[in-house]
This record gives sequence, C-alpha cells and structure tokens, in this order.
Amino acid sequence: MGRMRVATLGFLFVVLVILVAVFFLSGIKEKVIPAAPASLPEVEPLPMQPGQTRSVVLFFLSEKDTLLHPEQREIPADLSVVRQAKQTIEELIKGSQKGYISPFPPEAKLRELYVTEEGVAYVDFSKDIVEKHLSGSSAEISTIFSVVNSLAYNFDDIEKVFILIEGRERETLGGHINLSRPFLPLYDLIAQ
Repeated sequence: MGRMRVATLGFLFVVLVILVAVFFLSGIKEKVIPAAPASLPEVEPLPMQPGQTRSVVLFFLSEKDTLLHPEQREIPADLSVVRQAKQTIEELIKGSQKGYISPFPPEAKLRELYVTEEGVAYVDFSKDIVEKHLSGSSAEISTIFSVVNSLAYNFDDIEKVFILIEGRERETLGGHINLSRPFLPLYDLIAQ
C-alpha cells in the first residue's frame, strides 16, 4: 500500500510539473497597452477629403537626455493607413525641424511598409540604417522606439512594429537589440 501511495504522489507531482510548464510556456501573454503621456499634443482626427493634411507626432532624440522628444508634423491625409504610416516614417527620416537629433543615418531610406490585420506594421529599411548606424545600445533603442512610438501613437490600426532590413529579418541593428520580434510602443521613453 505504501508503494502505491508513493507512486500516486509521484505521478501527481509529474502531472503538476507538466501543467505548470504548459501554463508558463503556452504563449499566453497579457497585452499591456501603456497610457500615452498627457503632455503630448493631441492628434487631429483623420480628415477624409483630398488635399487636406493631418497632424502626426514624431519622436526624436535630444542632446540633453536619452529620451525621445515629440515634434508635430503635417502629412497629407489619405484613406490608406499604410500610405499615412509611410509618410510618417519618411518625415521621421527627414529629421527634426526643431533641432532634435535624427535617430537615422542620413542615407537611410524606407523601402516598404505593410500593416497586417492583426495590427503589426512591417517597416522595411535600406541596409544603410545598419551600415551607417551610430554604435551603442542606446542609439539602437532610440532608433527602434522612434519608429515604433511614432507609428503606434498616431495610428490606432498599428499595435506592434516589426523592423526589416532589405526585406529580411535581421538579428540586430548594431549588435545590441534583438529585432527578431515585433515591438510594442514604449511611451516611458518619451520626454514629459
């Protein structure tokens, strides 16, 4: 009877370990959407008439700190979220009009941008973003989250951003930040 009880307890322990492993490794993840800081300018509602513009907020670096600083910009209004998102990234690549630092090397180009029904934007940059990128983990973080925050903040259809280089996945921009997964916005990096 003692062996039967030990075997039963052993079996229950193994089942418990398997259930715990399945629970933690099953991929169930709580979706956390950080609240946007109150000090950011409000984005105007999307106008639908041709020739009109809409405001978007871009995020740039500053010499004063390691945070991203908001800068409002006008882009052509369009019915297509993808075209507006492309224009937003093009404006980000052009650089700041207020003296902030661009997170991109001047040679960087946007090759393509797609948005899935699941809300993932795939942003494909030219190889110059890697070859001429400033070194260091903070430079990589700034580049990645200037893109991610600029898209997610301005477009409700975009929840995550996946960065591609020359149409392919890449491990990192410069050896520090893993690019093999899509990024959620990180509004904590934005200056108040």
